Amino acid sequence: MPDGKSLIALVPARAGSRRVKAKNIRPLAGHPLLAYTVSAARASGLFDAVLVSTDSEGIAGVARHYGAEAPFLRPAALAGDRSPDIEWVTHALETLKAGGRSFDGFALLRPTSPFRSPETIRRAWKVFAGAPGADSLRAVELCGQHPGKMWVLNGPWMEPLIKDGPRNPPWHSTPTQALPPVYAQNASLEIAWTRVPLERASIAGERVVPFITEGREGFDINQPEDWWLAEELLRRGEANLPTVDRPPYVVHGQEAPVKS
Repeated sequence: MPDGKSLIALVPARAGSRRVKAKNIRPLAGHPLLAYTVSAARASGLFDAVLVSTDSEGIAGVARHYGAEAPFLRPAALAGDRSPDIEWVTHALETLKAGGRSFDGFALLRPTSPFRSPETIRRAWKVFAGAPGADSLRAVELCGQHPGKMWVLNGPWMEPLIKDGPRNPPWHSTPTQALPPVYAQNASLEIAWTRVPLERASIAGERVVPFITEGREGFDINQPEDWWLAEELLRRGEANLPTVDRPPYVVHGQEAPVKS
């Protein structure tokens, strides 16, 4: 493993999904969505283990088919749609540690970013490893909507979300092209040392290094229209999925249907 460090990829895949039903195992281009993140993590060559944290034995079976571990289920109390990441990450790391398996660092890789490649993960690790003193790394991209143009409601009036910007002219009256660049995190990738959640009860810690995603690496599926766009990007050849080295997962004797 890189630089003698032991690393684990943690892939969250709970069963509940309100906006896109069963999205983690919904077929995309012939494989469940989960397969592409597991395959990218395995192919990156960085990890001693790739573990899927799920509250569903069915999803666990899909994970194992594609080469990930799913040695235990996530408690239901940690699998709600408002459950913070720190809870299930700590649960996974502490459960592994209790079984005699400890790791120096982890990557949090969500199945909803199917266009993240093995090279993306390797590039991110290189950035993180080259930042002495960093607690964590987080994937970011330029904001589509600049916060300098955002408002909050206060009774019958509006107030700028960001009040400490320049006054003449204020950001909300400045051309977007003239505003300072602002980056938003995307869901594709996080890396941290395991001591950060285990000792500080935090995913990010205090010193966070940016990883600026390129192209469609940070694309995230959260809404039904995101799924449609993912299929359209694949159809047009404007995005690529990681190679999956396993046959399609079979459910009740039927292969997962191919989405064209």
